[in-house]
Amino acid sequence: MTAGGSVSIGELAASAQGRAGVVWTLEASIELNANLVCFGMGGGVGEHVNDEVEVIIVGIAGFGFVRVDGEEHPVSNGTLTFVPRGVRRSTRSLSEDFAYLTVHRRRSPPQIGR
Repeated sequence: MTAGGSVSIGELAASAQGRAGVVWTLEASIELNANLVCFGMGGGVGEHVNDEVEVIIVGIAGFGFVRVDGEEHPVSNGTLTFVPRGVRRSTRSLSEDFAYLTVHRRRSPPQIGR
């Protein structure tokens, strides 16, 4: 996608059937990172802590949940969940076609010796 362009996230999710993980990434921005993430039934991202960025998760297709500091938040088409930095989080699919978009500030590149 070029600067100022657009993409149909719903069409991308539908065409990603059977794939798991990140299926699309915004590459045109130097400040923002956006990823379309898809999983089949039971798939997801294991519990972890991200100390660097806050994340917005927007449901695109199917149904699942995001767990934020032990509390489950349902995710489906059109829902938005805010995940503060520094909290434990995970995602889990409860359908064969679970897809969600993550949006956050682009992370800094790792710096050796920092």
